[in-house]
Amino acid sequence: MSQEFVIYVFREALYTALLVSAPLLVVSLLVGLLISIFQAATSIQEITLTFVPKLIVIAIVAVLTLPWMIDVIVSFTTGLFNNIPSLGH
Repeated sequence: MSQEFVIYVFREALYTALLVSAPLLVVSLLVGLLISIFQAATSIQEITLTFVPKLIVIAIVAVLTLPWMIDVIVSFTTGLFNNIPSLGH
């Protein structure tokens, strides 16, 4: 196993992790920003006002994007398994 291969696998793993987590993180950021603007405009400083809507929206987005996330993870894992025979060289 060469150093270049290890770096390649590590880079692909990080890219896959970022790709899979991106929809949830972006939606959470947008919902948090909208709620923060609403709180600043109305002077409401309730902690649960940010937590509960984020939780609900993240759950909905997770359910909607789960098939895509699984496809990305499966393709990454399949690529890893396909590279196993070349590790012996």
